[in-house]
Amino acid sequence: MLTATQKITRTPCNMNRVEQYLAAKLNERTEAGNLRQLTTRRAEVDFYSNDYLGLVTTGALAAMMHMPGNDTTGSTGSRLLSGNTLQAEALEQTIAAFHKAEAALLFNSGYDANMGLLASITNRHTTILSDELCHASLIDGIRLSQSSRKYKFRHNDCNDLSEKLKKHNDEGQVVVVVESIYSMDGDMAPLADMATLCEAHDAQLVVDEAHATGVIGARGEGVVSALGLQDKVFARVHTFGKALGCHGAAVVGSELLKQYLINFARPFIYTTALPGHSVHAAHTAYQYLASHSFSNKPLHDLIAYLRLRIKETGMPGWKDSASAIQALIVGDNNRCRQIAAKLQQAGLQVNPILHPTVPLGMERLRVCLHSFNTQVQVDVLFDNLLSA
Repeated sequence: MLTATQKITRTPCNMNRVEQYLAAKLNERTEAGNLRQLTTRRAEVDFYSNDYLGLVTTGALAAMMHMPGNDTTGSTGSRLLSGNTLQAEALEQTIAAFHKAEAALLFNSGYDANMGLLASITNRHTTILSDELCHASLIDGIRLSQSSRKYKFRHNDCNDLSEKLKKHNDEGQVVVVVESIYSMDGDMAPLADMATLCEAHDAQLVVDEAHATGVIGARGEGVVSALGLQDKVFARVHTFGKALGCHGAAVVGSELLKQYLINFARPFIYTTALPGHSVHAAHTAYQYLASHSFSNKPLHDLIAYLRLRIKETGMPGWKDSASAIQALIVGDNNRCRQIAAKLQQAGLQVNPILHPTVPLGMERLRVCLHSFNTQVQVDVLFDNLLSA
């Protein structure tokens, strides 16, 4: 495995032409200091995972999952062949009701859901307007679309979105793609204003709620439902792999949309269905969100405490965020790595986010807060950052 300072040492004469290309690209990444690598947990305090409610870390979800006797480790095929079950359909009904929608359709991951949704509902006559900071899965779904009219608008900028809607409104159907909570900055989209703009221009709004599910709203229903915008949003994507502590995703919208995706969304049609235990885990997580015992208040109390420490210390570089994702802009790959290493040595798992994942000059430390973190741990984090 390559390290940040290690290069491919095999000589080109011992490689075929494809291997030469691969080695050259990896060496470029190594020299630029942005080589991606797999790692395992190295520190005690989790400030880096997406387990916002602690359902995995604390074992809470596993404890709630009284596995039924007919639960399965495999699903035997796609849902259009042998993989559909009453349990999967029941979960979809639960998700649709929870998010106040007509219907929901399960996908194997948020990535699959975003790609399948955007590639299938658009065609060469569709204009797609997407926020410039959209996640890679949304970008890839847009790339897979046959549309030749794909444009980005400035991040969370309703004025820029309005201008582009006016410019492209006469070109046929228009789809606007955003996230409710952005995964790198942790900021919230102005969805109410965006929904109003889309309604005025007969554009359809698609919202990825990955980092809002379980976190935003009194029951963790996401930004769209929390703001009462469900009737103004064409489609939402809720993923299970973050705050819900399991795997999979659902596209939420109308019954018409669901039936269309069953027929035209390739990541749904041509993949093995989620196994029974994954369906059961997601259903258990949703039952927890709907239960009297659920509360995300401890998480929001900790978010407020971290924002207070930023104000008290006057530490520059923090992005404005009321979500579980808090970003400290460092602006240099090597410096980012150095600070992250210092934090990890202090027992704090904080990962550096480097270019090209983020633009040059926007390299950062991404701090993820969880319901199981404590104010003392946040204090230790700031003590180490101040001395870094």
